[in-house]
Amino acid sequence: MSLADSSKAEIYLDINRVTSPISPLLFSGFLEHMGRAIYEGIYDPSSPHADANGLRTDVLALLREVNYRAMRYPGGNFLSGYRWLDGVGPRDQRPRRRDLAWQTLETNQFGTNEFIEFCRAINTEPMLAVNMGTGTIQDAANLVEYCNAPIGTQYADLRAAHGYPDPHQVKYWCVGNEMDGPWQIGHLEAPEYGAKAREAAKMMRWHDPSIKLVLCGSSSTGMPTYPEWDRIALEMCWEQVDYHSMHYYATNRENDTASYLALAAEFESFVDTLTGVLRYVKAKNRSKRDVFLSWDEWNVWYKATRPEVDFRGDWKEAPHLSEEVYNLEDALVVAQWLNVFLRHTDVLKIACVAQAVNTISPIHTTRDRVLKHTTYYPIMLFSKLASGTALDVAVKSPHYQTQKFGDMPVLDVSASYDESTRAGAIFIVNRSQSENVPVELHWQDRAPWKIAAVHQMSGSDPKAFNSLENPGEIVPIMITPPTIEDGCAQMLLPPLSFTALEMCL
Repeated sequence: MSLADSSKAEIYLDINRVTSPISPLLFSGFLEHMGRAIYEGIYDPSSPHADANGLRTDVLALLREVNYRAMRYPGGNFLSGYRWLDGVGPRDQRPRRRDLAWQTLETNQFGTNEFIEFCRAINTEPMLAVNMGTGTIQDAANLVEYCNAPIGTQYADLRAAHGYPDPHQVKYWCVGNEMDGPWQIGHLEAPEYGAKAREAAKMMRWHDPSIKLVLCGSSSTGMPTYPEWDRIALEMCWEQVDYHSMHYYATNRENDTASYLALAAEFESFVDTLTGVLRYVKAKNRSKRDVFLSWDEWNVWYKATRPEVDFRGDWKEAPHLSEEVYNLEDALVVAQWLNVFLRHTDVLKIACVAQAVNTISPIHTTRDRVLKHTTYYPIMLFSKLASGTALDVAVKSPHYQTQKFGDMPVLDVSASYDESTRAGAIFIVNRSQSENVPVELHWQDRAPWKIAAVHQMSGSDPKAFNSLENPGEIVPIMITPPTIEDGCAQMLLPPLSFTALEMCL
């Protein structure tokens, strides 16, 4: 890959030039009853690392390090056939059922109350989803009553009988999952879904007016009904919901690394399209309220979906499904995804990486060990460093050619500034596979008094990955921070790199 013009790049920052406050919920996760995400993932009573509740303490420690602000549960495709009453009450009385979505055996040993305990253990907000497939609007309302109502009525009293007299106070709720997809149990066309979701939302809010609701959007940009589905569902439900969901899984099946590393162009286009739909529906409905975006499934997912891979579970308990091994180029795509989140904080308020453990996850477990894949590190660094407001960064970058997107900038950049801590962060991906890129950082208002730390991960092989035998193959290292002179700092960014700078302003 050769650069198309001058190799030097310039990045201009101004703490007064902001996009919007950064919603902490952009750094959220997702857990589905799929593969080993739950069983042998977060919950494994047989593990030597299990605590008294059967939760794996080594996994909990890594999830706390990432600091997910919310966790979506229990699905995913699993949701559309799930009976929530199966997963509460005495464990020895819970039914074992076939999960039609993933063709696995569900023991129901982990359910709603265990999930709430898990969320408390990692200090994250629970984000529950209600079944809009086989479930009824009454089932959805009953679950809100079970979780959030004070004792004195049937389902609140049932929760108390299960050992939880105090309400769980679950704030965030998803009204179904990917209901536009023919693969979904109980698939609905947009008008049917809109009518069902609207009535479910009304009943759910009547139980607890404080809850925040997420409407199902298109399950991918490749759906033939996208974005018409989104328009119809939003027009029908605008006054009842707070967020509209978007799902996207990145792939590199063509093994075209240059184009793959430019996928941020598609991420941007997805947000831009749905932002336009939101504005149109608000205007058409003559509404005074806003609905925001929730990117509540996103990740790289393609290596473990090929026909030769056992994609479904053949009615086994916790089979090894979709356990992706992430490499360097995957980590750089994930870092750019997070850059896109920061560039669109005005409309994007929730994002849930799918998933938290084992299944298409940054974390992989064996019986007694955990592995951090390459993608773990950019997610952790953004979650740790990006706070306050997102900055509107001006970037002058050399370009390179891609087969899919044509001429693309080599650098992908975002930045943040937190007035409360006077801390800033810059996140830079160098997409070039072969070229070092010299970059000048210019502060146009107030320069930092120092760059406190620089985290950088890079490598010469885009396919390099971490393994149990070599867990440190691709990890961030601390490099010497550049000095600042006259409001400017200079760095040399290696090819195939992600760099995160911490600044004190």
